[in-house]
Amino acid sequence: MSVETAPGAPPPPAPAGLLQADPERRDRPRAGIGRSRAAAAIAVAAWALAVVAVALLVLARPTVDQNLLFFVVDVAVACVYGTVAAVTLSRRAHPVPWLLGLAAVGGGLAAFGYAYDLWSARPGGLDPSSHVALLQNTAWVPGTLALFLVVPWLVRDHPLGLEWVGLLAGSALTLTITTVEILEGSGLEELYWTAIGLGLVTALSVELRHRLGPVEERNGLGWLVVGTTILSVSFVPVLSPWTWLPYWITPILHLASQTVFPAAVLVAVLRNRMWGLRMVVSRAVLAGLMATGLLGLYLVATLLLAQVLPGDGVPQLLAAGAVAVAVQPARLVLARRVHRLVYGDASDPGRVVRRLGSQLVGSATVEELLGGVTEDIGRSMRLESVTVLAEGLGPVGWGEPTEPPTRVDLRHRGERVGVLEVSPIPGESLSARDLTTLGDLSSVVAAAVAVARAAADVADLRTRLSEVRLEERRVIRREIHDGLGPSLAGIRLGLQGARNLLRTDPEAGLTLLDHLQDEVEAATNGVRSLSHHLLPPVLDELGLAAALTELAGRYAGSGLEVTVDSDRFVDLDPQLAAAAYGIVSEATTNVVRHAGATHCWIRAAREDGWLVLTVGDDGTGVHADAVPGVGSRSMRERAAEQDGSLHVRPRPEGGTEVRAVLPVPGAARA
Repeated sequence: MSVETAPGAPPPPAPAGLLQADPERRDRPRAGIGRSRAAAAIAVAAWALAVVAVALLVLARPTVDQNLLFFVVDVAVACVYGTVAAVTLSRRAHPVPWLLGLAAVGGGLAAFGYAYDLWSARPGGLDPSSHVALLQNTAWVPGTLALFLVVPWLVRDHPLGLEWVGLLAGSALTLTITTVEILEGSGLEELYWTAIGLGLVTALSVELRHRLGPVEERNGLGWLVVGTTILSVSFVPVLSPWTWLPYWITPILHLASQTVFPAAVLVAVLRNRMWGLRMVVSRAVLAGLMATGLLGLYLVATLLLAQVLPGDGVPQLLAAGAVAVAVQPARLVLARRVHRLVYGDASDPGRVVRRLGSQLVGSATVEELLGGVTEDIGRSMRLESVTVLAEGLGPVGWGEPTEPPTRVDLRHRGERVGVLEVSPIPGESLSARDLTTLGDLSSVVAAAVAVARAAADVADLRTRLSEVRLEERRVIRREIHDGLGPSLAGIRLGLQGARNLLRTDPEAGLTLLDHLQDEVEAATNGVRSLSHHLLPPVLDELGLAAALTELAGRYAGSGLEVTVDSDRFVDLDPQLAAAAYGIVSEATTNVVRHAGATHCWIRAAREDGWLVLTVGDDGTGVHADAVPGVGSRSMRERAAEQDGSLHVRPRPEGGTEVRAVLPVPGAARA
């Protein structure tokens, strides 16, 4: 595989979609600067609150209890969602990063309220504040509920259907009422159950989009379903009918959701704007899933083994062994799924190859075939544009490049059949992994190009074959209309005249009959000549050499001496023999009509698996301004039908030479 850079192309069309940026926004730097400043402000505020909260907690030196887990969740929400909100908002104008920023700042305020309350309770701490202490139970509510009640509805590039608008409105209303009720200190059990139910419905709607929605929008939605479901059910343990569940399950589930939910939002919202983030997101998600999964395995194994094994340290030791054994299998399984989340179909070249193979089978036209191939590659690998350039075919592409593309040679059976030009999304470059994937896909694309070229060649050959058949029919019609038809009409009138003369002047009638006999013989020879010109019977009966000898004999006494030098061909393919005879016959006819020659040489020989035909004459040669006629085109088309070549050139001694080289089927050629 060879890679090079080609000149750039015109800028792509502005992005479309309900929640995408204004198409003119890229031309308004002030809006972009304002969005970047807002993104930085969100990140700084969330991280500052988290750092201050951790510092206050360290100064307070609290006892370790389950409430400390909620503090950890709030700090993690501030740091993780603050970063994701800033990155997303800086790259795309979208409502989702604002909601993530709300969750991040809310988590930071809740953590700050908890730490401040603990510090104020110690001697020498700050004065207690009921308003600050209230933050730990209220500040997190709007943003956290928005994560699973509102955000999944907005992660889309097309308008929200009317059938879902009511549910979104209900989710937003539940979020608002819950926030107000918490501020007033009212009971929340019914509201939490409502939020859980709406959250599960939201997860179901995302799953339906993941399975049935537009293909280009599906990547990341599966993980978004998991994150939404975990966040929804995380509130179940705090409700009164479920108090038998461990209270610490809620913060653990919140932390578990952060291993997939932020990454799914990044992938689904940014899509082709993840400039330089793929590797970071991939490793972060993999590390989070590994840590969460192995910790869960350790806790579950410890609890189960403690029920059946005596001793204090044995269950923990065996659980640690189970974790050690599960590390590598878990890493392999999770790595594939995380790569699929971040890279889409490009993480599995085999899957892309299978999709491209279905294009080879299911496409009805050449344009549909190559168009489907380029679109599959572009969408699967998250590229900006893909273009296939091949000789004999027009450029076929998907997308519009905004920077110089990368070129990959397309080779089919060792022959270079075209070039694949791809351009990454703005701000990114093709990684070694992407180039390897393109190398794997290039053979399939080359096969598609070969199929497309073969289809185009077949269509062109069918057209030319129809033209040749039409021309042959015109020749037959002309010969019958201008030659045989008038001759038969004259013979009919002559016979009528002879019949009348035989009654009055028998001698004149006999003379007329002799003349009519000559006319019949001439017409018979004309019909025989026409049939021999198309396909002589001797070609089928005795072979090409005998047919060429008979062809030369027809010109005896015409003033043109035709000599034949031909090999004795054995088991020559009938189609090849017919094509060879047609070329020689047409070339000889051209000599008679246009060359003004006295001598014509015909040579047919087999050389290294090729049938070489040569027809030369000593005539006037081909004029420089001569336009190839029907005969010349017919000879070239007969040669092309056999995958051969034909050349017409002047002889050094004077005159013209026609040379055709045709491959012999099944023969070894040098």
